[in-house]
Amino acid sequence: MKLKLSDIRSFLKRADMLLFFLCLAAAVMGLVAISSATRTMGRSLIYVQSFALIIGIVLYFLFTLIDADIFADQWPLLLVVEIGLILLLAVVGSEDDTGNRAWLRFLGIGIQPAEVVKVIYIVLTAKHLTYLKEYRSLSSPLSVFQLVAHLGFLFALYMVISGDLGNALVFFFIFLVMVFAAGVKLYWFLFGAAAMALAIPLAWNFVFSDNQKERILAPYLPDAIDPTGYGINWEPTRAKLALSSGRLWGTGLYQGTQTQTASGGLRSKHADYIFACIGEEMGMVGCIVVILLLMAIIIRCVYVGLHCQSTFGMLVCMGMAAMICFQLFNSVGMCTGLTPVIGLTLPFFSYGGSSLFTMFAAMGIVSGIRYRPKPTQFRSYGADF
Repeated sequence: MKLKLSDIRSFLKRADMLLFFLCLAAAVMGLVAISSATRTMGRSLIYVQSFALIIGIVLYFLFTLIDADIFADQWPLLLVVEIGLILLLAVVGSEDDTGNRAWLRFLGIGIQPAEVVKVIYIVLTAKHLTYLKEYRSLSSPLSVFQLVAHLGFLFALYMVISGDLGNALVFFFIFLVMVFAAGVKLYWFLFGAAAMALAIPLAWNFVFSDNQKERILAPYLPDAIDPTGYGINWEPTRAKLALSSGRLWGTGLYQGTQTQTASGGLRSKHADYIFACIGEEMGMVGCIVVILLLMAIIIRCVYVGLHCQSTFGMLVCMGMAAMICFQLFNSVGMCTGLTPVIGLTLPFFSYGGSSLFTMFAAMGIVSGIRYRPKPTQFRSYGADF
């Protein structure tokens, strides 16, 4: 079939091009920051990130064209993929420098399954919530048990296999935002808070490793956890030095002391601490631009969700917004010493091919929801969930 110019115009008008350009601007700024942060590490990393960006752009437009409802109808397959990707870590998973078994590596290429699983989890949870909202009682004990069981199983399985507390907490935050947006009664949140108050001490004593405990406590008890400053607090301290030295306009690209030091400076400067590198070389102005870009993406996701006239679409958009919001808060927090270092990427900015193209695919799903708005009655969810 011959593609007509009018078809392209129609697509560009209906797709969320504002969201696309916000994502592209963030990714390009991230590429510039990574280029500077990896100057002493060779150029291969920037090539990988650039290639991931190209894949991400293709995935954005591909997922804009795919109807998310049809995608969600394949929930049994999605559930198998969700669990299968995590189980793969137990068989062929590789550890990162934090000791987390969170990577699949083939032919020198690393993929972090959690990035894909987060998006699948959002779609599955939106599908489940929509079904419960339309055909069951959303706040009944059975409905809430089903939702919590899915989260609990995924959380526990991922933690046991990978030990990656950071991404496990992203699942939890996504769950809270989505069930709240769906309209689960508030008394369930109070009950959940009470249950968490009882469960956290047990998890602390019997589930968390010593390394995880130290990472959680390090920002708040630095002298007790790392009195010399050369252990777990080394990078957070370097990150704060980088941010403070940047002042308003920064030291300039390729000029930051902590960013450009090959040894003795920030080690994860291109990944977990990219925000600190931006703060050092682009100053407070650069940091504000990063936060504004990501906040604009979050707000756009929420806007599309609130105007799509579909419960499922609204919940998917809220889940995507929650995912980016939590990772933004944590990335900024760990660079400023407000939150523990739990190894989460700054969306669109941190180095990581799987993170970058998955984020573009996720935003493509949001664009697809805007592409084909539906009235609430357009689609029914069968009783076979």
